Amino acid sequence: MSTDLALLAHTRSTGRAVLRIYAWSRPTLSLGRNERARGSIHAPALRAEGIEVVRRPTGGRALLHDHEITYSIAAPVGTMTLRESYVAINALLLDALARLGVAATAIARDPAERRALRPDGAACFAEPGEGEIVVGGAKLVGSAQWREEGALLQHGSILLGDDQPRIARLRPPGTPEHPIAPAATLTGALGRPVTYAEVRDALVAALTDAIGAVPSPLDPTSLRPSLARLLISTADPNWTWRR
Repeated sequence: MSTDLALLAHTRSTGRAVLRIYAWSRPTLSLGRNERARGSIHAPALRAEGIEVVRRPTGGRALLHDHEITYSIAAPVGTMTLRESYVAINALLLDALARLGVAATAIARDPAERRALRPDGAACFAEPGEGEIVVGGAKLVGSAQWREEGALLQHGSILLGDDQPRIARLRPPGTPEHPIAPAATLTGALGRPVTYAEVRDALVAALTDAIGAVPSPLDPTSLRPSLARLLISTADPNWTWRR
């Protein structure tokens, strides 16, 4: 999370957009920026399940990072509305998924039926929201965005397998259940295991076509000035459990 915030700072100072693709070294629950943790997540259950917990700087709802691949995009906002930026990023994701052989679409509802999903309550993959990417009506990619000082940071999770129902076991005893519909997965869509490298390469190929050039690697040393400070704030339990 610190690295993604450092990328947001990098974008603000340079005007350059950055795509980051990564996986997690251990199962980790990430909470949305404004999601309630106190009284919603049971710390003893986290320990029993062997799951770490972090808070994202972006919005959205609880998400388990384990059998999935995470992307983040930091980019200048320019004149793009929130909806326009989602559409642009979705185009990149849909192209990458098509290269893998996945027939995915983005949900487009009638304006009268559109509604924002509350940050508290059900988990991220419990139901797809407006503009999210689905396969056969089931959510495959969960995404959330945060804007700050002319730049945006968008996080997203592309499921390899569906272990999101594990989140229900992290709630305090007696918590009302929120049904989680079965999510779409790359493994299910393609009928075979899918590797991190396959997804990474498809995303890079889609980005290369989108910008008409081979993307330039980012020198990680350029993030050091802001990364040291951000590591302190994102690792602080007062940030993770602030609500």
